[in-house]
Amino acid sequence: MTLKISIALVLCAAGLRGASLKAGVARVDITPAGPIWMSGYAARTHPSDGALTRLWAKALAFESSPGGRIVVVTADVIGFPRSLGDEVAARVERQYRWKRSQLLLNASHTHTGPMVWPNLSNLAVLPSGERERLVAYHRQLADALVAVIGKAIGNLAPATVEYGEGSAAFAANRRQPTPAGVKLGVNPDGPVDHAVPVLKIADADGKIRAILFGYACHNTTLTAEIYQLSGDYAGFAAAALENLHPGATALFLMLCGADQNPNPRGTVELAHLHGDTLANEVDRVLAASMTPIDGPIRALFKLTRLRLAPRTRQDFEAELESPVPAQARRAALMLQSLDAGKRIDAIDYPVQAVRFGRSLTVIALGGEATVDYGLRIKREYPGEPIVTAGYTNDVMCYIPSARVLREGGYEPVDSMIYYGQAGPFADDVEDRIFAMIHQVLKGVGR
Repeated sequence: MTLKISIALVLCAAGLRGASLKAGVARVDITPAGPIWMSGYAARTHPSDGALTRLWAKALAFESSPGGRIVVVTADVIGFPRSLGDEVAARVERQYRWKRSQLLLNASHTHTGPMVWPNLSNLAVLPSGERERLVAYHRQLADALVAVIGKAIGNLAPATVEYGEGSAAFAANRRQPTPAGVKLGVNPDGPVDHAVPVLKIADADGKIRAILFGYACHNTTLTAEIYQLSGDYAGFAAAALENLHPGATALFLMLCGADQNPNPRGTVELAHLHGDTLANEVDRVLAASMTPIDGPIRALFKLTRLRLAPRTRQDFEAELESPVPAQARRAALMLQSLDAGKRIDAIDYPVQAVRFGRSLTVIALGGEATVDYGLRIKREYPGEPIVTAGYTNDVMCYIPSARVLREGGYEPVDSMIYYGQAGPFADDVEDRIFAMIHQVLKGVGR
C-alpha cells in the first residue's frame, strides 16, 4: 500500500511540474493606418501600398511563485531602437511595477514592416511629411506595447509550460566567399543553426494558450520590390499555428540570424512555404513528448560598452565625396556629432539572461547578432536547454563575431553606413560581449 501511495505521489508531482508558474498572453494590432515608409531595403522609393497581413505585437508574461517575472514581447517590426525600448520599460515599471530586467523586447526583423523611427534612419531620404508620420507611428507603437504588456500581466493564471526543439532547413548562410571578398549570396558551407525551440503554454485543463517559437533566419523572403506590409515567413508561421490551435496566440522569437537568409526567396508564395514549413515543425514538436519547465524565474539585464575601430575627422571629410549617397549622408552625420562633442567610438550594448528553474535559459542579445553567437553559447553551456535570441531590446547595428569581422563584407562593414554608425567594431567585440554573457548567466545561476 505504501509503495502504491509513493508511486502515485511521484506521478502526481511529475504531472504538476511547471504548475508553480503563472502565464498571461495578449496581442495588439500594430498595422499602420495608411501608407508608411518601409524599412529593410535601401532600394525602396515610395511608402507601403496596402498589407498582405496584419502586423502584431504580442506579449507573454510569466510569473513564478517566489515572485520571479518576465514578459516576452514580440513584434512584426524591423527592430526596437533603444529610445523606444527605454520609454516602454520606464512606463511599464511605473504602471505595473515590473522591472527593466523583467521585460524582453524582441523584433522579428521583418523587411516588409514600417520604419521604426529612428532605427535605420540613414536608409533613405524621406519625402516631405514622411518623418512626421514615422514619429507619430513611434508614439503609437510605444502606447500599443505598454497596453499589450499590461493586458498580458492582467490575465496571469496558473499554467503548465513545456519545452521542445525541432529543426527547419530553409535558413542558409548568406556570406558567400568570392575572389573579390565576401558578398551577399548563398554559402552552403557557412555555419547555420536550424534549431527550432518551442515553448508550449497550457491552462489547467491542458488547452494551449500560447506558443513561443524561434528561428535563426532573416525575415527577408520578401524582397525590395514588395511594398505590401507583412510579417514575412515568421508572420505566416504564427498565423498558421493559430489556425491549427484555435484560441492560442503564437509568438515568434528572432534568434541569431543576422547572416542567414531564407533559401529560396523572392516571392509571396515562398514566404508562405517557409512559414508553413516552420509551423508544421512547431506543431510536430507540440504533439511530441516535451520537457516540463518550472520556476523560480530569475532575470538580469545589463549594458556593456563595445568599442568601434578608430576613425578620424579626416576619414569622414573624405567620405563626404563618396558616390554612395548613404555613405556621404553617414559622413555628414558623424561630422555633426563630432562638432556637437558627442562620442562616436563606442556603443552601449544590452545583454539579458532569463532562467526558468534549472530547466531552461534564454539569452537575449541586442543588435543583429550573427549565428556564431548562438552556436558558441550552445557549445559553452551544454546540458540544460539554452536559447539565444538576437534583435532584442535595441537594434543599433549588426553584431559580427570575430570571424565575421575578420572576413569583412556587408554585415561588419557596409551595413554600418545605413545604421548611421561610425564604422566597424574593434577586434575585441566578441570578447566583450561574451564577458557580459558569462556575467549575466552567472547572475541567474547558470
